[in-house]
Amino acid sequence: MDLEACLKRIREREPEIRAWVEVSPQPPLGEGPLGGVPFGAKDIFETQGLATEYGSPIYKGRKGERDAALVRDLRRRGAILVGKTVTTAFAYFDPGPTRNPRNPAHTPGGSSSGSAAAVAAGMVQFALGSQTQGSVIRPASFCGVVGFKPTYRLLPLDGVLPFAPSLDTAGLFTPTAKEMRTLWDGMGFRVGEPPARRLGAPRDLPPLEPVMEKAFRAAAAGLGAEAVELPRGFWELHSVVRVINNYEGARTHRERRAQYGDRIGRRLAQLVEEGLGIPERDYRDALAALGRWRQQMTEVFREFPVILSPAAGGPAPKGLESTGDPRMNSPWTGLGVPAISIPLPVEAGLPLGLQLTADSGHDGMLLETAVKSADGLGF
Repeated sequence: MDLEACLKRIREREPEIRAWVEVSPQPPLGEGPLGGVPFGAKDIFETQGLATEYGSPIYKGRKGERDAALVRDLRRRGAILVGKTVTTAFAYFDPGPTRNPRNPAHTPGGSSSGSAAAVAAGMVQFALGSQTQGSVIRPASFCGVVGFKPTYRLLPLDGVLPFAPSLDTAGLFTPTAKEMRTLWDGMGFRVGEPPARRLGAPRDLPPLEPVMEKAFRAAAAGLGAEAVELPRGFWELHSVVRVINNYEGARTHRERRAQYGDRIGRRLAQLVEEGLGIPERDYRDALAALGRWRQQMTEVFREFPVILSPAAGGPAPKGLESTGDPRMNSPWTGLGVPAISIPLPVEAGLPLGLQLTADSGHDGMLLETAVKSADGLGF
């Protein structure tokens, strides 16, 4: 997909999808393996001379003074920055204007809504997002594309607006798993490792919508996944991660809340108010709990190098008031492990995603397993 094809697609679909804050193609800063590849960047990534407004009318008209480290690296490798994609306000739960390209009456997810929608609508070859709870994996599932959240801190966050630094992770969207592997290779990371020989599928899952339950169990069986017992109470990690998210997020945005009040977004203002009331000991206990869970899950990953789970509780909710629930993603984000969502086969209706996770540092193996799994599912 070249730049002109992308711009044509944007002209055709942007009035309905509203994925972009600004479209203003920037030349590459060098030559390399990503030469001529068009991409978009979520509007919490600093971009020199382009809109960097954090999804908030408070910062309407603000221009970035420099490129975030990841944006700069991609441009040095030859990629063309097409522009900035919509984010929810300050990358939290207050929705932006973006619609789901698969059905504009439904949410694209959050907070990397514009990036997921732009890739799903064929507007760019790849896009940058970020995940603090589920903001790469969930939009990818809702929009029917591939979303990859690498190991925590593997990709640089210099020049990216923080939310909860213990959780914030840069991520990527592509149309297919093979294209994600090609992108990862072009970014200078290792590919070509053998895929996992054993896949695990948890016996117990949080409540799912029937369509997701059926699609997930069918995919797991079709891929030969074995039933795995996750440590007792694993999915309750969502609550542990929320303590960290709310404690750190409140302190990140405390001064902004004091200056602008509810103008920062109703949900974010509420988070600041509630998060500032979390005792430090509860926050420290949550961090310590994550450390213990990492040790337990390392043992599980030794037996099952890749674990399958639903990428969301169901398809994208109707309407734009909610961006969906991250509880299927936040435990893995809290652990800092790599996670990727690939499309699941669906007979009709909105997309669904299959989430694959591996232990920290095994990003290349996870990508190869995702490619093999996508082939096995007919994608």
